[in-house]
Amino acid sequence: MNPTKFTAEDFNVFKIDGLDARMEALKERIQPKLQSLGDFFSNELSAKTGETLFPHVAKHARRTINPPNDTWVAFAANSRGYKMVPHFQIGLWQSHMFVWFAVIYEAQEKSNFGKTLESNVNDIYNMIPENYVWSVDHTKPEVIQHKQVAVQDLTNMFQRLQTVKKAEILCGIQVSREDVLKLSDDAFLQVIQDAFDKLIPLYKMR
Repeated sequence: MNPTKFTAEDFNVFKIDGLDARMEALKERIQPKLQSLGDFFSNELSAKTGETLFPHVAKHARRTINPPNDTWVAFAANSRGYKMVPHFQIGLWQSHMFVWFAVIYEAQEKSNFGKTLESNVNDIYNMIPENYVWSVDHTKPEVIQHKQVAVQDLTNMFQRLQTVKKAEILCGIQVSREDVLKLSDDAFLQVIQDAFDKLIPLYKMR
């Protein structure tokens, strides 16, 4: 059975006050959907990248006070975790869904990968669709529109990835809550698949 799209009730989980109550709702409502998406797309991504990619549903285990404002399933070529390697993500905030290619601050080869991105900056600039977005901090919903950046802006981000310990780079799409709710289950899966197809060339540069 194919995964189903996120619903209004899923997005509303992030309105629940308190760590325990929100985590209980996440585990009950959203994590099963993320696991289903993980199982479904790990096969697709493995076939298209030529590597075995494993799904990892975010557990938010380190949180002791503040409830999570977003959650996700990540796909990585490491069966033990995803934070230390370039990876893909599907997830949601209260306001939107996201699909990312991500290199976050724990990534071990971050500096070398930043050099590779910088050396391919013109190709990347032309390859990424105008409606895609960039982020330099996966913990914040704010993004940079690709259509509003210049090659030099990307170069600066890629250089920062090489030199700043906490630097991150993410590229992908955001789909508003309202637009997700309008999609059929099949269209929802197609939106994600289309995003992965556009992002796989970035992943293969590592």
